[in-house]
This record gives sequence, C-alpha cells and structure tokens, in this order.
Amino acid sequence: MKGRCVFAGIVRWAGVLFLLLLGLSTAEAEQKIQQGFYIVTTDDKGIETELQHAVFYYEEKISDTSFIPHELTGIRVKRGAATVHVKFDQIKEIEFKPGSEQGLLLFIILTNGKTGEFQLAIMGSFKGTSDFGEVQVPASGIKKVVFR
Repeated sequence: MKGRCVFAGIVRWAGVLFLLLLGLSTAEAEQKIQQGFYIVTTDDKGIETELQHAVFYYEEKISDTSFIPHELTGIRVKRGAATVHVKFDQIKEIEFKPGSEQGLLLFIILTNGKTGEFQLAIMGSFKGTSDFGEVQVPASGIKKVVFR
C-alpha cells in the first residue's frame, strides 16, 4: 500500500514538472512573437521608413459601421487560384511592381534564396513602431520592403 502512495506522488510531481516546462516554452514562443519583426520600407518617393514590431494590417468590413482589424505576421498573396500565406520569418525582401487590373504585383525573395511573383491577396498596410511613434505604410505606396 505504501509503495502505491509513493508511486502516485512521483507521478503527480512529474506531471507538475511537465506542466511547468510546457508553460515555459509557451511563454518563450509568445515573447518571440511579441518582439515582432524589424523591416525597412521604401515608398514610391524613395523615402525609407524603419518599423519595429512590424505586422501586416488590414480591416475586414462587416457592415457599413463595423469592421474587424487583423494583424498578421505574414502576407497573403495569390498565384493563380491559390492563396498563399508567406510568413515574415521566411521573407528576406519584397519588391512591389506597378499593379495591373487584377491587383498589386509582388516579387518575394525568401531567406533560402527562392523567389516568386505573386499578387497581393488583401490590400492592407505594414504597421509597426518607429522612433517617432506608431506608423502605417500602405502597401499601395510601397516600392520595396527589406526584412532584417
């Protein structure tokens, strides 16, 4: 009987230790996400804007008076019928080309060297903080984005 109590106690402590370690790894992942991404945008006029904690921001319209804001750590693009969500941590650089009737064209260079040409699926802006405060740079006015 005493052996079972000791075993049950060990199992309980092992479970508690497991939950603590799981919480630590989750906290580290959340901290990394909160640190965000550091990007430099260049607009059509050649002006560079540095953004810390950068996200891709857009608003989904629900009705005439309400909307849902979205902050993504990636960008949604289209290639043919497919919609692709390219995560910021995989992107090295994005070059924007003058849009066609179908939308804004993007040339994406990944950190592994692969490249691709896409259409922007959702019109939005790059949002982050600079030394002067919160900044939003609309995708329609950008020439280039470099991830650092």
